[in-house]
Amino acid sequence: MIIGEAGQAVQAVWGGDILGQSGHVYGGGGGGGGQFKMDPEELASVIGLWEDELDKIVDDARTIDGLMNLVLSPGEDPASGSFASAGGNSIASLQAQNESMRKYVQDYIKKLKEAQTKTVATDQGMSETFGQAT
Repeated sequence: MIIGEAGQAVQAVWGGDILGQSGHVYGGGGGGGGQFKMDPEELASVIGLWEDELDKIVDDARTIDGLMNLVLSPGEDPASGSFASAGGNSIASLQAQNESMRKYVQDYIKKLKEAQTKTVATDQGMSETFGQAT
């Protein structure tokens, strides 16, 4: 199921492939106040999807780094120097954007894993509570 405008935006930008074979954004309904709920298997799946995206971002960084070595001035005239300088600046901006995206995704994965740990601990605590009540 696509969850609201954010899910639709993700699908519009990346299409179904980024969201997995089913083309779905994972997450159950019923959340409120900036929260959402999902079972541990869904959360693990979402973490896996983000880790896959992080791998792609890291691969892109390697490609971008390689591009920097390819920007050469085609001649020794001022126009050629300007061309090479503009190309280098463009690739440097791309590197900065890629680095920013990598950091964002790494932080997001960290938060998802923290939520996963808390969910497991809460589930275990509830299980023990129910076990004692019976």
